[in-house]
Amino acid sequence: MRGRFIVLEGADGVGKSTQSRLIADWIRSNDVEAIETREPGGTPYGVRIRAILLDQVAPLDARSEALLMAADRAHHLAELVRPALERGDWVISDRHVPSSLVYQGVARGLGVDEVASINKWATSGTEPDLVVVLDLPDSDVEARREARGGASDRLELEGDEFHASVRNAYRDLAAKRGWELVDASGEQAEVAKRVIALVEARLGRPTSS
Repeated sequence: MRGRFIVLEGADGVGKSTQSRLIADWIRSNDVEAIETREPGGTPYGVRIRAILLDQVAPLDARSEALLMAADRAHHLAELVRPALERGDWVISDRHVPSSLVYQGVARGLGVDEVASINKWATSGTEPDLVVVLDLPDSDVEARREARGGASDRLELEGDEFHASVRNAYRDLAAKRGWELVDASGEQAEVAKRVIALVEARLGRPTSS
């Protein structure tokens, strides 16, 4: 039985990494293997691409950024995601194509359709079974970013206007593209309950084959 591919999305600071871990724990509690990964950086080659993309010093134009993201994604799917799904494992990825549509398509101004076209070729038909967008009020996102020490990479160093554009783009595209918007406010365990309830409603409870 093919596994399931779940993508967690949202602006920096909404808690994607934490929720990825909690969802994976729930999947494993049902005796199904769960793979936690991320984009960019889910493979050894991806780690190197991630270092280029997030370098605070070296400038990078928007088209190069979009193409590097797509290159990482193609390799990630080929080397990690597809083999795991074929084994029957569930994969939880911190970011995927939606991030490119938001960050490069909208916030960088390249156009959603153009970035979607690049990624359609890069993903070669592999689509997530569920995209969950963790959403917080803008003030809460900024407070979390400040609490963890502010910007730590090139994208986080972008100004307030850029980050506001990212948050608004997630909300706008979620409605248009069938992504599920989930309230990420409150305790981590409370948010996990909301996400897990959504996963179970959309994909069913994980079962071993």
